[in-house]
Amino acid sequence: MFNFPPRPSRRELLRTTACGFGSLALADLLSRTVGATEPPPGPLSPKPPQFAAKAKQVIFLFMHGGPSQIDTFDYKPQLEKDHGKPLPFDKPRVFSASTGNLLKSPWSFQQYGESGAWVSEIFPHVATQVDKLCILNGMHGSNSRHGGALLELHTGSDTFVRPSMGSWINYGLGTENQDLPGFITICPTLTHGGVNAYSSAFLPAVYQGTPLGNASTPSDQASIPFISSADQTPRDLQRKELDFLRRFNTAHMDETGPDSNLEGRINAFELAFRMQSAAPSLQDISDETEATLAMYGVDQEPTRNFGRQCLMARRFIERGVRFVQCTHSYKWDQHSGLKADHSKNAREVDLPIAGLLTDLAARGLLNETLVLWGGEFGRTPVAQGDDGRDHNPQGYTMWLAGGGVKPGIQYGATDDYGYFAVQDKVHVHDLHATMLHLLGIDHLKLTYKYAGRDFRLTDVYGEVVHDILA
Repeated sequence: MFNFPPRPSRRELLRTTACGFGSLALADLLSRTVGATEPPPGPLSPKPPQFAAKAKQVIFLFMHGGPSQIDTFDYKPQLEKDHGKPLPFDKPRVFSASTGNLLKSPWSFQQYGESGAWVSEIFPHVATQVDKLCILNGMHGSNSRHGGALLELHTGSDTFVRPSMGSWINYGLGTENQDLPGFITICPTLTHGGVNAYSSAFLPAVYQGTPLGNASTPSDQASIPFISSADQTPRDLQRKELDFLRRFNTAHMDETGPDSNLEGRINAFELAFRMQSAAPSLQDISDETEATLAMYGVDQEPTRNFGRQCLMARRFIERGVRFVQCTHSYKWDQHSGLKADHSKNAREVDLPIAGLLTDLAARGLLNETLVLWGGEFGRTPVAQGDDGRDHNPQGYTMWLAGGGVKPGIQYGATDDYGYFAVQDKVHVHDLHATMLHLLGIDHLKLTYKYAGRDFRLTDVYGEVVHDILA
């Protein structure tokens, strides 16, 4: 009588099988390329919008730390006149008692373009693009701390772990390139929420953002991860492994029921192998002209790092990626050293941002791409120390471009000193509702049932800002 070895556990089998889930994914890729013309439908397959969309994809330029609105895009002549005087009204209770008197901007402002928008001298290149911008000077949020405010901006909640806006968009629309992730975040922050800023939370794992490096990784080293050794296994063996693993996993789920975590991992490995044919050429920017590299500042310091992020964002959306985030992290939190550090920060991003807007417009992509710029909050018009500003979610600036928004307008306003949003206020929930609307999604109807209730990006809030729609 033969003594058969004990049946291996599912975990042990997956660990020891030659290519594991990778074989399943690669076989799927091979089946697509041999006689197949269309991929089978999957969770990331393109889905039609709920109504006619103005935008197809989003690029989010995140300035982590909180850039100062009154030193960038919200000119306050009254602040200049009253420099050094006490604030003539009460400060919000959420702020530090260490803030002092009014502090004027150390930079001059000038009007630009046909729109006549006021822009600080620290953004000379973006200033040339103001007629493309929809500047929201009446933004406000709910949280004065980096962690809560960052999560509110990214997920709609400053208190609970919720799916990120990129994940919601992927869930609602899918992606147009099945060989690339639908949601990519380049050099994401490691702090103030970390992975929760691009997490799918309770949405299926397939909708989570794919990080390229992190905040400590130079952008030229932040690449899409993919497995490089799959071609070492013959295709016929991969096919056999695929069939065997499929039978084994099907039998397992027949016994235990659906396993969303397993399905998410399978989808992730499948995507990783499909990316092997798409990612290397996409991440190789040697096919870009010298003029294009110079436009983004990739050819020089200090713009090289963020310039490459912006260039990669354009290349990703050209290939059908639905949501791309570029993060300038974590540099804009000037409780002191405002003049030196805001100047340095702006030099790093100014040319790349202007290059991105110029390039998108020249390629006919800006009309269908919504570009969003801003931080998790703004900063106070009163001084902290000799040369700093505290956090301010009560009134600040973000801007949009392309994707169906009115170009060349300034919408909303803060008070004479730039402390509180007072006119045409736009909450973060309103921003999310408007972004989804531009993508052809009713924010009230993009829901997912979890823990007995329907959730959405805007939770129970949010109004579309129709006045800024083209």
